[in-house]
Amino acid sequence: MKISVLSTLAILLTTSGAFAQILSPTGNKPPTKPEDTEVYEPVPKVVQADKAFDTPPSDAVILFDGKNLDEWVLSRDKSPAKWKVENGAFTVNKPSGDIQTKKTFTNYQLHIEYLIPSYITGSGQARGNSGIFLAATNGKAGGYEIQVLDGYNNENKTYVNGMVGSVYKESIPLVNPAKKAGEWNVYDIIWTAPTFNEDGTVKTKARITAFLNGVLVQNNYEVQGETAYIGTHEYVKHGPAPIKLQAHGDRSEPISYRNIWLREL
Repeated sequence: MKISVLSTLAILLTTSGAFAQILSPTGNKPPTKPEDTEVYEPVPKVVQADKAFDTPPSDAVILFDGKNLDEWVLSRDKSPAKWKVENGAFTVNKPSGDIQTKKTFTNYQLHIEYLIPSYITGSGQARGNSGIFLAATNGKAGGYEIQVLDGYNNENKTYVNGMVGSVYKESIPLVNPAKKAGEWNVYDIIWTAPTFNEDGTVKTKARITAFLNGVLVQNNYEVQGETAYIGTHEYVKHGPAPIKLQAHGDRSEPISYRNIWLREL
């Protein structure tokens, strides 16, 4: 029996047992390999998207205006970001590592545009892999990731809870509105940060609403923890946190970003 995307997501959002089954397809056995938390069905249907995005709103915090990376530092040592700025965009510098904002944030609306280069090579997770960490933490997973990856027309086959538009290793996107490599894609994301009790237990879980190229891909999704590559997702108490962009080592092509701003909520 086929299960629709919406039906599957409804189960994920409302049934903790079903979520555990998706998050850990091995059942009661603790996941020990990346493959243990990879899901390949249902595959989101392809939709077409074409939308022009204007200048930031008047109350926006500008994180990149096309000129410099003054608002960003290297994640590993907080030194100045070394990614290349050119033609109103900046490009991943893999050897230098991840970058993150100097400022920290709690709840916000984020706008960010990215480009997978037209000469992309590789397949699966090795085809233009980066990520937007909506709150970079010191937990084992480093925060909560929205995936950046080539996903045009489902030609790039990979596990669907790790495709573009996914909350990484957790929530499959509702649909796939990705544009082909060589064209700019646009994320608009609403991030509601988790809150914690004094003893470190979770008071309220994080929530994500995300649009990719103007199309809803995550609908007020309740995040189950930091988005780990291997194993279960868990929360670690934190406060306001920076936004991080991932340099994915040998799995990344030179992905570019531009026009990054947010509105604090």
